[in-house]
This record gives sequence, structure tokens and C-alpha cells, in this order.
Amino acid sequence: MKARRTPWWQFALAAALGLLAGIGLASYGESSGLSLIGAPWVVAGLLAVLGLLVLIMALQVHKYANTDPKKRPHSFVNPTVAVYTLVLAKALGLAGAALSGWYVGQILMSIGHFEAPFYHDAVIECAVSAVICIADMVIGIIGEWLCQLPPNDGPESAKLKQAKNRQDVAQAFKQ
Repeated sequence: MKARRTPWWQFALAAALGLLAGIGLASYGESSGLSLIGAPWVVAGLLAVLGLLVLIMALQVHKYANTDPKKRPHSFVNPTVAVYTLVLAKALGLAGAALSGWYVGQILMSIGHFEAPFYHDAVIECAVSAVICIADMVIGIIGEWLCQLPPNDGPESAKLKQAKNRQDVAQAFKQ
């Protein structure tokens, strides 16, 4: 299996779909009298914690993957955890894009009623959540990059040939 980086247009599409859904939800709330806009502060906090956890895991995978196999510490990072971290980073990036669009759509539809206390609070909640979701999207993109494997130097690489030559010279001096 070969994992590929998430293309930029998927983030843009997720944000656009989230924007349309947020606008639709706010419009429905205005027309029906059932207000569903806003975001509880707990959601913003959980999204921030989730972004930090994914970033920490991606940094650990990056450190593990770029360390010489002989010098690697025995940690919880193994191929399964690395793949799960990559999947989490991809999901966080796409979810962050979609949710930021969702919250921005709600803001756009509610900004005209900003003077009303309910809409004022809802716009502020959505703005904070949108900023956190954009940060999560960026963390997801960076996390994908951090989970990349370093280039695989085959037996024909110049780096390995130089190392072998140095080893042969060292062997010759020992004898």
C-alpha cells in the first residue's frame, strides 16, 4: 500500500461544502425559528486538544522514521501506530477544512444580527471555533508531511557507496 498526500483541492472542496452547509443551517434556523447556530466552548477545546495530540504523535513518528534503525529508542511507535497517525492527520486536515467552512458559513449568515445578544455570542463562538479548525487543518497537512518516510537509499546510492568505501579503508588500516 502506498499512501499519497491529500491534494489541495480536497481541502478546498471540504471547506466549500462546509461553507454551504453552514449557510444552509443558518438560513433554515432563521426561517423555521429553530436556531442551531453556534458552537459550544467544549467543542473548541476538544478540537484544540485533538490537534495538539495529532501534532505530538506526528512529531514522534517523524523522529522515529528519521533515526538510524540501530539507534532508535524503544517507544510506542511502530508501523501500525505510524499508519494510524497518518490517517488521523489526514482526517484532521479534511475535518478542519470542512468545519472551518461550516463555522464561517454560520458567521456570514449571522453577522447581520450581531447586535442581538444571542447572535453576538454565536458569532464569537463560531469565530473561535473556525480559527481552531483552520489551525487543525494546518496541523493535519503538516502531520501528513511529518509521517512521510525518508527516501529509501538502495544499494546503488552514492551515499551507501561512500560509506562502504570508508568501511573498506578502515578495514585495510586495521590489518
